Amino acid sequence: MTEAQPVQASREPNFVLAKLERRALQAIARRLPRWVLPDHLTALGVLSALGIGSAYVLSNDSVLWLWAVNAFLLVHWFGDSLDGTLARVRKIERPRYGYYLDHLTDAISTALIGIGLGLSPFMLLSTGLLIVVVYLVLSINVYLESFAFGEFKIGYGYLGPTEARIALFALNTLLASGVGLQFHLASVGMSVLDVVGLGVAAVMLVALVVRALRNLRQLAAEEPSARRRPEPVPSG
Repeated sequence: MTEAQPVQASREPNFVLAKLERRALQAIARRLPRWVLPDHLTALGVLSALGIGSAYVLSNDSVLWLWAVNAFLLVHWFGDSLDGTLARVRKIERPRYGYYLDHLTDAISTALIGIGLGLSPFMLLSTGLLIVVVYLVLSINVYLESFAFGEFKIGYGYLGPTEARIALFALNTLLASGVGLQFHLASVGMSVLDVVGLGVAAVMLVALVVRALRNLRQLAAEEPSARRRPEPVPSG
């Protein structure tokens, strides 16, 4: 049996903070103790996502739990963003293992954070679940692309996970500081987090449709249907 080959990853996303973040992560990775391994950071990312979701739920009792959410967001950035960088800096990459583990834990972390947000007093559960579902659909499309094209393309636009964490950090700070961001729309209690969440979900869906149509055009050109194939020229 032929051994499965890892997909080739395009690691030059166009995120706003991508270049700055890459330099910072590489500097941190070079200074970490040798006993810290990429799997430790991956586990830290999942545990901090659980902390984020739990703190959002606990914010039903006190808005002060949002400060804990912000602390966990910083830890999540550290663990989730640094594990792959550490492996590359130390040249201990395991491409197939890392690909599988990274995206499995990303899905788990997204679900934990989205559900936690939906169970908080600052976002409707339906909005939180919608964000989770749309994110997972986009992720599935990326995995399908890696099979169809043999290349893993990171990201859909100029805003990535780090930019999303910063926006969430800022909104949490406003809410924890007592800024009233709740309002009612058509008798449904909503907050600015609902509006932002729904807007992000809509943009993600548009990006998915655009990218899927482009992929289908490329695949159709590479694999024309039988009716489009030229008739073979008879020999003789």
